[in-house]
Amino acid sequence: MIEIPSDLHPDLVPLAFLIGKWAGAGVSDFPDAEKCNFGQEVTFSHDGRDFLEYVSRTWVLDAEGNQVRPLESESGYWRIDKDRKVEAVMVRDQGVVEIWYGELAHQKPQIDLVTDAVARTAASGPYTGGKRLYGYVKSDLMWVGEKATPEVELRPYMSAHLKKVVTPEEVAEMARNLEDMPDDGIAFFK
Repeated sequence: MIEIPSDLHPDLVPLAFLIGKWAGAGVSDFPDAEKCNFGQEVTFSHDGRDFLEYVSRTWVLDAEGNQVRPLESESGYWRIDKDRKVEAVMVRDQGVVEIWYGELAHQKPQIDLVTDAVARTAASGPYTGGKRLYGYVKSDLMWVGEKATPEVELRPYMSAHLKKVVTPEEVAEMARNLEDMPDDGIAFFK
């Protein structure tokens, strides 16, 4: 279920499905880079203005699913206009700043983005652009990223499946809003 916060800027209502903290795992695979499974936490938040704040942190996972070390992190701001055009500005810890443009799909919670501009510091690795697809599927957030370098054509390099993180306060609020349940609780599962 997608909830729309009462203090959400009206322009952001089409992006409400992104709001919250998400966590899950994915796969990273790109030529001349370590192939690995990774864990990820993503937060989309708002403060009443006309943008969502975005923060993502990933880390390498070992075969047992334990955190080994940080992989990459990024942060930025997302906006949408009345024609469902999405723009995002992101900064990565690797020394890359990107401007992304795309759009929200018609009648489904899916966003396609493509880099419009890339700026890199001298310390960053080679990178010329990317594409991303975000989708809200059965209450989960899924995404796939593609990237290109001067040596490698645009190709998938990361993807993840994320679940919404629920805080104890949110659980308590859900419990307060439940309809009366039968004493035996069994009817709830029929």
